[in-house]
Amino acid sequence: MRTRLARAVAIVVAHVFFVLGSPGHAQTQLLVFDPAHKDAVMTRATGTFDVKLSPQAMDEKADAGVGRMSLDKQFHGDLEATSKGEMLSASTSVKGSAGYVAIERVSGTLHGRSGSFTLQHSGTMTRGAPQLTITVVPDSGSDQLKGLAGKMMITIADGKHSYEFEYTLTENP
Repeated sequence: MRTRLARAVAIVVAHVFFVLGSPGHAQTQLLVFDPAHKDAVMTRATGTFDVKLSPQAMDEKADAGVGRMSLDKQFHGDLEATSKGEMLSASTSVKGSAGYVAIERVSGTLHGRSGSFTLQHSGTMTRGAPQLTITVVPDSGSDQLKGLAGKMMITIADGKHSYEFEYTLTENP
């Protein structure tokens, strides 16, 4: 039981420290060069989200430094959606060094367009210095979000989670 608790704490601590980006901005559109779609427009979506992390059972042979969590999120703002996902994390014996990967399926509306898409997380923390990449899995968009591509940044300030999502959306990928 103590090992499971230690894993859960390590995962939550790792998640909290993987904080990049700046507080939300108003919606902005920037022209960007996309060889496949020369007229693609980069759009910025911002808002907040609530997240519930739940420890999951690991293989009994797993190292005590490895943990697994389920993700359950509710997005608000330009992205009105829910997501479900899985996260794996690894802590080390060096204070402030850890890593995590996660996949989450997001379903809802993005600037009024409905559909779903998948986000892939890859985060590391080297002695307290975080590096996080959250990317839309290519060709994972459905319905009105087909052709979605982009990257998301998260910020945690005063216990509140916010996101900044820069994306392009092509009609026919």
